[in-house]
This record gives sequence, structure tokens and C-alpha cells, in this order.
Amino acid sequence: MEHLLAEASAGQSVENRLEWSIEETTAPGSAAAIAARCAAVGADIVAAAGGDGTLSEVLNGLMGTRATLALLPFGTGNDFSRTVGLYGSLPRAVDTLFTGTPRRIDVGRLAERYFLNVAGCGFDAVVADCANRGPRRLTGAAAYVWAVFRTLARFRAADFRVTVDGVPHNLRAMMCSVANAQTYGGGMRIAPTASLDDGLFDLCILKEAGTFEFICAFPSVFKGTHTSHPKITMLQGRHVRIESTPPQPILIDGEVIGTAPAEFTLLPAAIEFQFPASA
Repeated sequence: MEHLLAEASAGQSVENRLEWSIEETTAPGSAAAIAARCAAVGADIVAAAGGDGTLSEVLNGLMGTRATLALLPFGTGNDFSRTVGLYGSLPRAVDTLFTGTPRRIDVGRLAERYFLNVAGCGFDAVVADCANRGPRRLTGAAAYVWAVFRTLARFRAADFRVTVDGVPHNLRAMMCSVANAQTYGGGMRIAPTASLDDGLFDLCILKEAGTFEFICAFPSVFKGTHTSHPKITMLQGRHVRIESTPPQPILIDGEVIGTAPAEFTLLPAAIEFQFPASA
């Protein structure tokens, strides 16, 4: 079910009948093309039935259209569903398609790629790649935790230059997360106060830390209390440029797509998303 796309369009009858079609993706990346086609023929709502990766693809297909984006969380981590109040309840997600409230939310952009959840550079990107290649029996947070400890033994900090709205920050660091939403990695609250409609990214920078220090502090990220740790720097901004020596991998919504340098731009109220009526 991770690769299904459900498309809803308003019927033209006097009863305002809803007409639905369900389309299955044929290959990685095909969800964007399907979403764009649905929007082009007049779909009012296009729902991604899958995880954060599928949602990201559908988002990229809908940018610049009038269609509302929706979500049926069938994935493993389902992190964006946590932020929008749909996590853990497929019946609620289905009901939201019919009774929900559309609201405009912010979207992140890196070059021609758009994202809703979290981008990053450094350790978290290496971990995500490791988790994606890890044992299939591990999913969600379990897969990410396994990858964290597997990566920790061999990862080394880098020299980062993080420029936020024109202000440079030079530091020795392990990673820099650029968050539009609150969680990634199956429930890690990397940016616990991030808002989808405040027009700002929330950045979490982890400075160089020893293995024992990291292990002791790591559980706090699940509660979102890591932000007060002395090795954590939290920033906000609309435009972020990350440079690193040596070049570190770049992560967008769970997918590694290249290496630094990278420039991220926040696009305020760039797409409409279908929220639960009570959200």
C-alpha cells in the first residue's frame, strides 16, 4: 500500500457526488507524475497513500497546481503524519479526506526539489542512508536507532559554515537539520516547536560530541528535550546555506540526494493540505 495514490475530484451532479480513482505507482518517482496528471484533469484532492517518501513525491507533482494535498499514512516512519495529527489512525485519515479542513502550509525547497518534513546535512543523512539499506525486519524508529549506532562508530565531525538569512555560523559539527515539521526517523522530535505555517525553518545543529556523550544524550531527542543540551544549537530562518569540509551528504524527507554545499529556501503558504477537522 505504500505505493498507492488516491485521487478525489468533485463530481458535477447536483448532488455534489464525489468521484474517486485509485492509481498505483509503477516505479520510484512515478507518484509525482501521477499527482501532476490528477491535478491537471481537475482533481480537488490528491492523497498520497504511503510514507513520507511517497508524500514528498506527490508534493512535487502538485506544486503550482490548485489541488489540495492529503495523506493516508501507510509508511513505516510516518513522521509527517505525527505533525498533522494523523499518526496511528488510518480511519481518521480516511475520514479527513471527506470532513477535513484545508489549510495552506509552508514548503521547503532545495534547487528544484520541494519538501514538507525535514532536510539535513551530515550525520543524519548518513544514518538515513544506512537505515534505508538496513535489515528489512526493522522499520520506523527501530531501523533508525539501529542505523544511528552503526554509523556512530565510524562517523567524524566536519567543519560547517551555516548561513541563516545572511548571518554565518562557523562551527565543528556532526550535522545540521533543516526542519519544516517536527519529527523524523520514526518519531525523533528534532524540532519540537517547528510550525508548518510560521514562514520559518527550525534548524538543529549538533556540534562535535564524543561517542559516550552522544549515547547519553540520544534518548532525549524522542522527547524533544535535546534542545537544551550544550552541544545543540537551535536557529530559525527562511533561507539557509550549508557548506562543509569535507562535503557532507544531503538528506530530504528520508532520501539522500547529493552533498553540500546546499541552499534551502522556505516558501510560505505554498500548498494547501487537508487537516483533520479537529486539528
